Amino acid sequence: MKRIGLEVCSLSAWLHQGVTRAGLSALCIATRHAEAAMGAMPNKTDRNEARGLAQIICTGWYREVHVKSAPCRMARSLLAARRTVLCKLRDMENAVCAVLRESGLKVGSPGRKLFAARVRELGVADPALSDITEPLLAIIAVMNRELARPSQRVIEAVRSEPICRRLMTVPGVGPLTALAFRATVDRPGRFRRSRDVGAHLGLTPRRYQSGETDVQGRISRCGDELACTLLYEAAHTLLTRCKKWSKLKAWGMNVAKRRGMAKARVAVARKLAVILHRMWRDQTEFCWGKMPVNQAA
Repeated sequence: MKRIGLEVCSLSAWLHQGVTRAGLSALCIATRHAEAAMGAMPNKTDRNEARGLAQIICTGWYREVHVKSAPCRMARSLLAARRTVLCKLRDMENAVCAVLRESGLKVGSPGRKLFAARVRELGVADPALSDITEPLLAIIAVMNRELARPSQRVIEAVRSEPICRRLMTVPGVGPLTALAFRATVDRPGRFRRSRDVGAHLGLTPRRYQSGETDVQGRISRCGDELACTLLYEAAHTLLTRCKKWSKLKAWGMNVAKRRGMAKARVAVARKLAVILHRMWRDQTEFCWGKMPVNQAA
């Protein structure tokens, strides 16, 4: 065997690692390219798909997908596990709110630490309501305790990573965003230009051009969803909570005045991806910029 082609799936990284260790040449093919090439097959069988993948590799009509290193895959799994627990915790809290809402009671927004006390305060007058909410509150307490474990592991991983500590010097970027960006990019040298990272993460607009038609749509969202979400949250924090002036924040606020805050968050998220990649590649610190004289006064 001269070359082995694998379509990207949940086991492709593990298979690629095993094949490479065996001394064989292996590559991963983008799923979209494989589906487009084999979509005309009338019969979908494993044998036909294997033959189709072999023909794709022989013709060279494919895009090779980067296989991340084992540490980056583990960091990505840690972030995904934490996100899963957090999503389930929110679902349980929403379920409790729905139970109370049936009786005309609203929890409001007391915060996660005061959520259980607020629910018990509302349900103290109705023993039947308390019997329903208490098991749910017990589950929420356990999930809160277990959520702290992956969160602490994220902090420990960031402390031992000089790259993540450098990325966290950017305003709005915390441990989660830094570790997610580190795990998604893996090797900054695989991007020829820093602005290519924005397109890789799906933060650039779609474009459809055919003849006289030229339409530019919304962002593609074809990249890593977790990294995109965390960059979007980092952009929101930079624009709304960061009090120190920076050239990046001033640029984002100008975009917000012209296009609205929602589009400004997306634009700043793409800008953050470009800046983080350039800082990582050049091993430089974040440049806050010089405040104009009229704004400083």
